[in-house]
Amino acid sequence: MWFKNLRVYTFAKPLPQSFEEIETALADKSFEPCGSMEKARLGWVSPLGREGEMLSHAQGRYLMLCAQKQERILPSSVINEATDEKVAELEERQGRKIYRKEKRQIRDDVFVTLLPRAFTRNHQTFAYISLADNLLIVNSGSAPKAEELLTLLRDTLGSLPVEIPSTNRAPADVMTRWLREQHGSDNFVIDEECELFNPIDGGNVVRCKGQDLFSEEIQAHLGAGKQVKSIGVTWNSAVSCVLSEDLAIKRVKFVGMNEERDQGEAETVADKFDQEFAVMTLQLTGFFKDFFTAFGGLEASGEQQ
Repeated sequence: MWFKNLRVYTFAKPLPQSFEEIETALADKSFEPCGSMEKARLGWVSPLGREGEMLSHAQGRYLMLCAQKQERILPSSVINEATDEKVAELEERQGRKIYRKEKRQIRDDVFVTLLPRAFTRNHQTFAYISLADNLLIVNSGSAPKAEELLTLLRDTLGSLPVEIPSTNRAPADVMTRWLREQHGSDNFVIDEECELFNPIDGGNVVRCKGQDLFSEEIQAHLGAGKQVKSIGVTWNSAVSCVLSEDLAIKRVKFVGMNEERDQGEAETVADKFDQEFAVMTLQLTGFFKDFFTAFGGLEASGEQQ
């Protein structure tokens, strides 16, 4: 269970529920498949999949959660084609022209008719609560999907005192200084990927991948006023990723972990999950400590429901 993209949220005040109370609350919002006339349904499933009996998985001061969303797949092209066929059939049978307003109603009727027969697709989003770090970490590269999980958790618990972190130093300024000085700080080493932008003209973007970021060309861009929007780094020789100016952490890889896992002895699903969860949280706890330190620490937070 290795997270690949990290959306990080800080607790503005201590989480009032215990892990046992959270588990109880999750049952009221457990996942159920879409009804025949529903386009989507969201709820909690066990992080261990079919092997799990509980809707959360605790390990020390960490609690793993998994939200599952089921959507009915009904492409617009299918609806449009069926609508056109229905309109053509009515125009021929009734000998009249069907105009836009009536056509919209026919399209709505076609949608209602086709929806129960549409295929469904499931998507899971994992997250874990870290009491050790005072953080909620969502495994998603998409801010809307992460917010969807937060909304479900807020509805489940009645409140969720988390907020997007704000640091004392602007991440873009810090990462730009790293690149200008050609070295990172706080155990971060610069790799060979970055995205530069012109703060005056946001559309003026330079993307570099697999390149020497210490070259004269990159320094020239910095000298012309460009700033770092995102940069590839390796932390402590253990975690490689891409850091973004909005504090999103993308394309996370735990260096050497997959190889070590493949060479290990056969394990049950639960044992394997526990081992990976333990290693991942151990590494990320150290990572987040240096991550926020590099950007000057967290600003004093407010409270958010």
